[in-house]
Amino acid sequence: MASGFFALFDDISALMDDVAVMTKVSAQKTAGVLGDDLAVSANKASSFKPNRELPVLWAITKGSFVNKLIILPLIFLLNYFLPQIIIPILMVGGIYLAYEGVEKIYEFFFHHSQEPSKKDEADEKAKIKSAITTDFILSLEIVIIALSTVTNALFLEQVITVTIVAFLATIGVYGIVALIVRLDDIGLSMQRGKDSGFLYSFGGALIKLLPKLVKTLSVVGTFAMLIVAGGIYMHNLHFLHEKLHFMPSLVAEMLLGFVLGVVALAIILPIQKLLLKKT
Repeated sequence: MASGFFALFDDISALMDDVAVMTKVSAQKTAGVLGDDLAVSANKASSFKPNRELPVLWAITKGSFVNKLIILPLIFLLNYFLPQIIIPILMVGGIYLAYEGVEKIYEFFFHHSQEPSKKDEADEKAKIKSAITTDFILSLEIVIIALSTVTNALFLEQVITVTIVAFLATIGVYGIVALIVRLDDIGLSMQRGKDSGFLYSFGGALIKLLPKLVKTLSVVGTFAMLIVAGGIYMHNLHFLHEKLHFMPSLVAEMLLGFVLGVVALAIILPIQKLLLKKT
């Protein structure tokens, strides 16, 4: 009985060792997408009034956890029973990301003065919903990439590894975003009760940095959506890779994402205008 228990303990220990190694490899493979996810998420979460940033970010984070709870069992089941449908699903998501990126560019140039009011509760809910939808597509890609690194492992090892990577992604990305959007508060706390000194100056630098950082993340986040969208198609449609191989991969992916987004916007925008006229 005791020997059986210790044998089981050894099996669990060996399993966790294997999972730890595979988790590290999967995390390295998904690092690029996580960087894009961070830029996009920071962009989405930083467009609210200061007193609403953390509540909104928490709402998006909860939505991201729900996304993982939906995506993980879905992808494991599809990978087992119908693996050929996973990539087409991801490509549909890529079109949505491309559309989101191009729509932001379109709004900047053509509706810059008509930016939605942050006081509007319905607008806040719409932005949260949009952020969670975007997170769903990015989470889908993270899970698929993580799963691709452990295809030769046992099913249980696959489940544990990919699940750890998926949830660590949410914790890491939104934890960093929370830190970014509260840099001004950190700066103010450093200045509190002081008139000069290193901490006072550093706190002032953080306060000045935040608006510039938010603007930068807004631009980076927009282009990150295009790069992720284009990358999905470049990596899964070999003829596109062959046609665009003369370009740097980042430029090719961004260009492809932009073209996809323009086509999607050209289709969706007239439909939106038609529906608005009817209402």
